[in-house]
Amino acid sequence: MKTGTIVKVSGPLVVAEGMRDANMFDVVRVSDKHLIGEIIEMHGDKASIQVYEETSGLGPGEEVISTGMPMSVELGPGLVSTIYDGIQRPLEKLYEASGTNIQKGIEVKSLDREKKWKFEPKKINGDAVEAGDVIGIVQETAVVVCKIMVPYGLKGTIKEIYVGEFTVEETVCVVTDEKGKDVAVTMMQKWPVRRERPYKIKKTPDSLLVTGQRVVDTFFPITKGGVAAIPGPFGSGKTVTQHQLAKWADADIVVYIGCGERGNEMTDVLNEFPELKDPRTGESLMQRTVLIANTSDMPVAAREASIYTGITIAEFFRDMGYSVALMADSTSRWAEALREMSGRLEEMPGEEGYPAYLGSRLAQFYERAGRVVSLGSEERVGTLTAIGAVSPPGGDTSEPVSQATLRIVKVFWGLDASLAYKRHFPAINWLSSYSLYQDRVDEWADINVHPDFSEHRTEAMLLLQTEAELQEIVQLVGVDSLSHSDRLILETTRSIREDFLHQNSFHEVDTYTSLHKQYRMLKLILTFYHEAQTAIKAGVHIQKITKMDVIERIGRAKYVEELNVDKSYDEIESNIIKEITDLISKGADEL
Repeated sequence: MKTGTIVKVSGPLVVAEGMRDANMFDVVRVSDKHLIGEIIEMHGDKASIQVYEETSGLGPGEEVISTGMPMSVELGPGLVSTIYDGIQRPLEKLYEASGTNIQKGIEVKSLDREKKWKFEPKKINGDAVEAGDVIGIVQETAVVVCKIMVPYGLKGTIKEIYVGEFTVEETVCVVTDEKGKDVAVTMMQKWPVRRERPYKIKKTPDSLLVTGQRVVDTFFPITKGGVAAIPGPFGSGKTVTQHQLAKWADADIVVYIGCGERGNEMTDVLNEFPELKDPRTGESLMQRTVLIANTSDMPVAAREASIYTGITIAEFFRDMGYSVALMADSTSRWAEALREMSGRLEEMPGEEGYPAYLGSRLAQFYERAGRVVSLGSEERVGTLTAIGAVSPPGGDTSEPVSQATLRIVKVFWGLDASLAYKRHFPAINWLSSYSLYQDRVDEWADINVHPDFSEHRTEAMLLLQTEAELQEIVQLVGVDSLSHSDRLILETTRSIREDFLHQNSFHEVDTYTSLHKQYRMLKLILTFYHEAQTAIKAGVHIQKITKMDVIERIGRAKYVEELNVDKSYDEIESNIIKEITDLISKGADEL
């Protein structure tokens, strides 16, 4: 053990001397209170330590002990449906040990050491194995099977493999490595959080991550293994949007990191997720969710760790071949923690006081997402999708965190305060948002949803862009100056905005929309547009078209349950054609 002595305390930053033998990123125990810290800078024998707990009461002369190990997470059965703090301490166990206020220096194991898990072997004695091979499985929750893999760096032959119930520390398999040494394998692995978990190959993400949110899936899609950012001002709905994505995304595992956000938002997640039914499995959503809560009242240094803790847990499930969705809410609070620690280290500040390495740290985080072929002799493809919320002060996306994030991510869902004030949610601005995965998703959707899917999406997007141009004319000279066909565009885009893009996350039917229903909804609106165009060419006045009874039915179509979509929408489409035909024939009679 390497010991040192505190010479300076500055908030969460502690400087200790006599630490020459310690290494960067070693975990240390500070003072007789055993506060957890991590070495973030070395100068000679002086080490700067960021402490993940409250440092009030610390003073010079107190002892610092280095564990000689980097900050690591415990990976194994028991992660799913648990809520952790930023350094992977289970909050439920902390509550049992110390009550509502977390005591300083309290030590709680991340994975339950007493619980026994039923281990089913998938290999037999004499099998050759290498790092990443699945030697057995554990039914972790009703919907998640935890695959027990050979740890990184181990290759050899199975000498013995057991069956039965074991704790995470008990040996389930003995592997004779290439040097002839017997290595005991348990169900638990440890992995340093700042190091990316290895894989064989990184592939191009090509399939859509279905979220059930119409504005996302149809207009600004994200792929499985993609990266996205949700920047927006206070009150524009970042957190609710992330909650929606966490609830309904087509992912096997969801890792939700509440980084520096309000405590009541994490409480909402805790209260809602166990009660919500997963549309794919019918079980509680909590059965496939890992929560990391590092709220704004917790020590600022732990925010920095929480992001890495979350993504390492996500990588572990990705290595099993699962599709994982990671929500980070929000990376701005994490960047603020970086800025505070950088200031206390007296580093040269960059733009707006953020450290010069802000961009590279953000890139290191987002680059850990992707679609990869996992290690092991059998090919497993896993995906890790990272979605980060950004909270720019005053909604100004020209600030450093937003700009650094935009240089890295491929999907930008720009939340707009003016849309939020109009109660249009999700308040994603369709003119400023974009997705660089669009071409790949168009190909995928045309094959998997409907051959016309991308054509309809392109036409609807073009109409929305035309509307923005027409609105400028309307503001100058009024709506009456527009031609009938231009006024029809305004009526159609009103329907796209209010009936398609607007989605009520608290309505039991409207909260989630399948891709088939999204296609049919858009087709309804465009059928109305095309038929009405024919009527205008035949001389029908625009006011008669806007007063058609079927328009109200188009507006209510989003509340039709999935089972009745085809029958109900076919009926509405035939009503559109019938009413338009009636208008044309009446127009002809009048002539």
